[in-house]
Amino acid sequence: MTNEKDLFELMGSEKPIIGMLHLKPLPGSPLYDGTGLKSVIEQALAEAEKLVDGGVNALEVENFNDPSYFPDTAPPETVSSMSVVGHEIKKSFPDVPVGVCVLADPISSIAVAHCINAQFVRATVYTEASVDVSGLALRRPHEILRYRKFLDPSIRIFADIHIKHSAPLVDRPIEESAYDAAYFLADAVIISGRHTGFATPVEPVKRVREVLPNFPILTGSGTNSENVKELLNYASGAIVGTTFKVDGISTNTVDASRVRAFMDVVRDLRSR
Repeated sequence: MTNEKDLFELMGSEKPIIGMLHLKPLPGSPLYDGTGLKSVIEQALAEAEKLVDGGVNALEVENFNDPSYFPDTAPPETVSSMSVVGHEIKKSFPDVPVGVCVLADPISSIAVAHCINAQFVRATVYTEASVDVSGLALRRPHEILRYRKFLDPSIRIFADIHIKHSAPLVDRPIEESAYDAAYFLADAVIISGRHTGFATPVEPVKRVREVLPNFPILTGSGTNSENVKELLNYASGAIVGTTFKVDGISTNTVDASRVRAFMDVVRDLRSR
């Protein structure tokens, strides 16, 4: 994927919106309740239905409620849990593009994505070392790309730039980091606010667009009905989670009315 047209074809729409499925705590997590995956699957399917019925173009499955995250290699219980839950989601919504984000392990994300027939992964750390909330995250794109080539070249890699809850080990201009991610074969770059639910500032998106004029750029946090018009002037689409939750709180469940209200704004933007 090298241009916006490819992204739009994958998602079936211009300016696509990817709805987040923040899974309940998984086995091994500090917050896991020890009762297995039944309730995790039930909530994920219920939220996916609200998101799809509300008009989102794709879903992203993430172990959001498993803090703190492994900075490099996710444990086997997390990977197996994500595969089981992801399989149920993809089985129930076979025509909806699905992405996988195993925090913070892009290689495991690719493995899960292949097993459940997902279309993309979110690599929270891709081309730069990062000082993460869990420690030093070291990612090597050559390993990620070779693993994808070996297992499933069709899977797209959406790469975060200056990912939230962390900082690059060497502070570089965000547009330089984005250019490098695109150069090293990411299929899209993601720009976020400083933390989950915090608005993505317009200025860095604009700066990245100037150096990557036709490349897919997604916003990764805090996109809402008030700022989506300005952000989508420069971004190709958005990954949306917190805005869709009850009372706009990240850890709450999806609110169908908030999904519909946001997507009404997006559809109006597309029609213009």
